[in-house]
Amino acid sequence: MNEDQDLPHPPEESRPAPVAGRTRCGLVAVVGAPNAGKSTLVNALAGSKVTIVSPKPQTTRFRIRAVVMHEGTQGRAQIILVDTPGIFQPRRRLDRAMVAAAWGGAQDADRTLLIVDARAGLTDAVRAIVERLAKAAKPIWLALNKVDLVEPPRLLPLAAELNQMLPIEETFMISAEKFRGLDRLLEKMAADMPPGPYLFPEDELSDLPNRMLVAEIVREQILRQTHEEVPHHATVETENWQERKDGSVRVDCTIYVGRATQKAILIGDGGAKVKAIGQSARRELEALLERRVHLFLNVKDRPGWDEERGRIRALGLEDLD
Repeated sequence: MNEDQDLPHPPEESRPAPVAGRTRCGLVAVVGAPNAGKSTLVNALAGSKVTIVSPKPQTTRFRIRAVVMHEGTQGRAQIILVDTPGIFQPRRRLDRAMVAAAWGGAQDADRTLLIVDARAGLTDAVRAIVERLAKAAKPIWLALNKVDLVEPPRLLPLAAELNQMLPIEETFMISAEKFRGLDRLLEKMAADMPPGPYLFPEDELSDLPNRMLVAEIVREQILRQTHEEVPHHATVETENWQERKDGSVRVDCTIYVGRATQKAILIGDGGAKVKAIGQSARRELEALLERRVHLFLNVKDRPGWDEERGRIRALGLEDLD
């Protein structure tokens, strides 16, 4: 996905005139199984990177609110997209906190948007989510994602089956990565938001503090640059944020992994791997923060970190045990 690519919009003269003086604002929880494309969709609708993306499942670990401004036929709307962790069968304390955050985001929202990977179809993970959503008896919107990777005859039966299982009000066929079908989804979201004042400043992109943004961007590079055995056994914490007189910032982060062997993989020969992770993260942070960033990474092995209450709270998750 091209993070800098603008969303496609029709020419100004072809858009219906908005209702003057009316504002709308609401929360849309984006839920689904791991790797359904939730974060890619949130970034695409926001028109900027607000949450990390990787091909690996369970990339998002906590709720991130992305602020999307849209002017449509019903007036100006602020749509607050709640990007939630993928919902899966939890095993660790960390897993349970992530799943609780996902369901909490769905409960608090004005609208729930279920994202289903059209290529994967009705998996066991999707069925489990659907069963729980059905018990809530709240109207749901459905978005079949990655439709560019599926033959069209397969889409309608999948949509029909999901509509039989849930009280779905709207169904959308989209490709978040290719920006297909997003204009209609965005317009419908804006029109569906309840009238009211904005909850965030119009120029704010998300509620993610800079310290957590740095940690997430570093973790994204870990996901992208290491093998399967490391990513979900790693967490990143911003230990120090120091403003400098020249307008730059020094940031010190600690990467925690579960085993000494994972630490060795992350550091690499002569520190090459952690250096590459730091360089890629620094370049992206400088583009996002629009300032120079001096990023320093430290790697520690901490067995059982994903069962520690302190580490879970540091991620912005609520420890339920």
